[in-house]
Amino acid sequence: MERKRCTAIVLAAGQGKRMGTDVRKQFLELGGKPVLYYSLEAFQNSPRIDDIILVTEEEQILYCQEEIVKKYGFSKVDAITTGGAERYLSVWHGLQAMEGDDMAVPNREGYVFIHDGARPFVNEEILERAYQAVEQHQACVVGMPVKDTIKIADQEGFAASTPERRLVWMIQTPQAFSVPLIKEAYARLLASGCRDVTDDAMVVEAMTSHRVKLVEGAYTNMKLTTPEDLKLAQILLSSD
Repeated sequence: MERKRCTAIVLAAGQGKRMGTDVRKQFLELGGKPVLYYSLEAFQNSPRIDDIILVTEEEQILYCQEEIVKKYGFSKVDAITTGGAERYLSVWHGLQAMEGDDMAVPNREGYVFIHDGARPFVNEEILERAYQAVEQHQACVVGMPVKDTIKIADQEGFAASTPERRLVWMIQTPQAFSVPLIKEAYARLLASGCRDVTDDAMVVEAMTSHRVKLVEGAYTNMKLTTPEDLKLAQILLSSD
């Protein structure tokens, strides 16, 4: 059977206010290169990925084109498109940019891997596990079981419940879906007016009846959000 096409949508439009720097976190230097470089490199080198859509702020498109895509030879980047005010809008713009597809007719076959550009430590092992899972289940997210006990708080900040730890995962990216499924889910989301979504799996869960498979990522597949995260990333990078 012919292998279906795989597209990566890499999100690099976040403001990163918690990082406390004037430079957007995805463009901060890590090991002499922008943070965004590392996730693009992983998708560029993956035999599973055929093309990449990069989503960033409008004023950063030229910088990404010249100083990242061209400079480092990321030939799989087919398009750089403008992000939205919220993450789900950035994903929507990325989906629209896939070959200029008509979003009203979600008929393109294949899979899409949606990834945060501020997660520099995604690797081929993670991508391979995600590919195997999305091929079987049509929807999957990578993540890891939590190590600590989790408490659910009430509105006053008191512990309300304690979920069973073995059933609780911290979710990462990439999140991978069949193209028709994720397009249908996002089209329904925008039509519904619902805006309270924090990741792509939540969109599929809320807007379709399709179940999302959890797939092992890596504890090192961290998202850089705070200055402490950047320091830890420097340590992880230097230890490779």
